[in-house]
Amino acid sequence: RVVSRLLDKTDTIAGVNVAVVEVTEHKDGQLLELTEDYYAQHRDGTVWYFGERVTDYKDGKPVGHEGQWLAGENGYRPGVFMPAYPTVGQEFAPEQIPGVADERAKVLELDVEVTVPAGRFTGCMKTEDRDLLDSKTEFKFYCPRAGLVREESAKGSSELVRLA
Repeated sequence: RVVSRLLDKTDTIAGVNVAVVEVTEHKDGQLLELTEDYYAQHRDGTVWYFGERVTDYKDGKPVGHEGQWLAGENGYRPGVFMPAYPTVGQEFAPEQIPGVADERAKVLELDVEVTVPAGRFTGCMKTEDRDLLDSKTEFKFYCPRAGLVREESAKGSSELVRLA
């Protein structure tokens, strides 16, 4: 189970005021990972990803921070999470952090209709996301006023169950 929620707080990363999204991952009722993701929207509409603070857990205890990075540290730069005006075939890089996180996304379809347990969504965008470090590919569906509603990979899929 993965729960994402926009927190009622902001932070400053690389001199930019960012929104904070908390993501918790659980398996069999046990917390596996707690992450704070940082996003900012440029006045042109592009959403930038400024990094993530990660805490991995085992048996209820913190055990590491794998994949953690912040823009402005160690020369790391923010990546484009969502282009303002996506077009089919457009490619962008949410994360380009050598040895830590390296992802590329490509817009495959626009104006897609998606039905998940949380409801029926229209005007959605389908992307192909490649993790260059792990050689994994996922297909993601982003919808207006909902965000990410479905992920599909070789390991299976996950869907939005509820919007709060």
